[in-house]
Amino acid sequence: MKKILWWLIAGTKGGINRARIINELKERPYNAHQLSEKLELDYKTVRHHIKILEENKIITSTGEKYGTMYFLSSQLEDNYKLFEDIWKKMGEN
Repeated sequence: MKKILWWLIAGTKGGINRARIINELKERPYNAHQLSEKLELDYKTVRHHIKILEENKIITSTGEKYGTMYFLSSQLEDNYKLFEDIWKKMGEN
């Protein structure tokens, strides 16, 4: 999990936006439209990052189409401290 988080958050150009999505989903579930509004990001940008986070088992979803809600995966919830440590080392929070 540690290597995946470092790559997803610190090792790629979109890492900051992925971290922002994770931070929001820690507080409550959102759909992609709600996240795009909350984070003031383009809907397609949010969808792109959601896809990457889902593929790497960082977030999970339930529902269909526009109503799909996103949550932190149980794997990330168990390792959330790792995410926080990476985020702090990046100096972004």
